Amino acid sequence: MLNFLSEQSSFTLLMIFLAENFIVTGIALFAGWLTIKLCKHPVKPASYKEILTCIVTNCINTLITFTGFKLWQHGVIQFDFDLSWWLIFDTILLFLAMDLAMYIFHLAIHRSVAYKYIHRFHHIYHDPIPIDLFVLHPLETVSFGLLWLIVIYVYTFNFWAVILYLTLNVVFGIAGHLGFEPLPYKFRNSAWLKYIGTPTFHHDHHTDVNYNFGFYTNLWDRLFHTYKER
Repeated sequence: MLNFLSEQSSFTLLMIFLAENFIVTGIALFAGWLTIKLCKHPVKPASYKEILTCIVTNCINTLITFTGFKLWQHGVIQFDFDLSWWLIFDTILLFLAMDLAMYIFHLAIHRSVAYKYIHRFHHIYHDPIPIDLFVLHPLETVSFGLLWLIVIYVYTFNFWAVILYLTLNVVFGIAGHLGFEPLPYKFRNSAWLKYIGTPTFHHDHHTDVNYNFGFYTNLWDRLFHTYKER
């Protein structure tokens, strides 16, 4: 696959990555819609502004993907392609590293003037719907993309761990923007899920912007005293 992509022109690569991003977005939004329907919650229609912003976000993510691929081609970013037990270690490491990096970045935005001019755009939606995962200010989308490129630059991750992480990223993102909690209270507070960023955890951040800045876990919020439990 990577050899095939390496043989394509820059324009063809951009078109391929654009299609990839829109396909992933489409699958994610369908999964979110299906979850809402199966849980018998009302499906709120997306506004024109949300749809337009989602399209812009996908275009920016396409440029981030293209940049990452070019950096890999030139050896700036490197991957390990071996299928071994290190795949599990790399997946966990990448999951936690990105969770910490995004927690710090997210908290910094909320504690600075950037919240008013950039991040508040995302918080217009107190009761989010799945598409709001992709409703970000363009500068914030670029910033998260650069953060992602930095993390995979500083360490040689297993390529398949990266694919697994990106899949988990979409799953957690859609779950956090369902607008309701599909998991029973006892289940999400069990030993297995107690430290995971559940839909309730992220929804509470939308209703109270001073707490719950984590993305995949609440570990950093607990550690740095920004955790609020319902």
